[in-house]
Amino acid sequence: MKKIFALVLISAALAACGGSSKTGSTDSTAAANQTAKESESSVDTNANKTGTENSGTSTAPGAKLIAASDCGTCHKVDSKVIGPSFLDIAAKYPATDANIDTLANKVIKGGSGHWGTVPMTAHPALALADAQTIVKYILSLKK
Repeated sequence: MKKIFALVLISAALAACGGSSKTGSTDSTAAANQTAKESESSVDTNANKTGTENSGTSTAPGAKLIAASDCGTCHKVDSKVIGPSFLDIAAKYPATDANIDTLANKVIKGGSGHWGTVPMTAHPALALADAQTIVKYILSLKK
């Protein structure tokens, strides 16, 4: 009797999960793949948004570079995440050539100590000109 009950229970579980038919499995796999593709593109764009976009898009070159990088993981425009907000950075540093060069090199080389103990990750693959464009954009975000 216990064996029959177990067999019925397993059969019911398989039926509830879509069974093992090739058609159902293929359909559910295709649906899962489509859902994954849709959520992947949504996650990618949401993870890279920094809050710098007014209506989802910004035409500033620095904003585009930020959106294409991992800056949004640690920084947001108006709130501290892991690192300082872009507005806090803009308030601390005037947009001078010396500050732009210093901060661009810090973006490339990484560093710590100016905003707490958590170090900023180095971005050695980032071109100096791109880092300067990002820094100029950030320093233009004064309140």
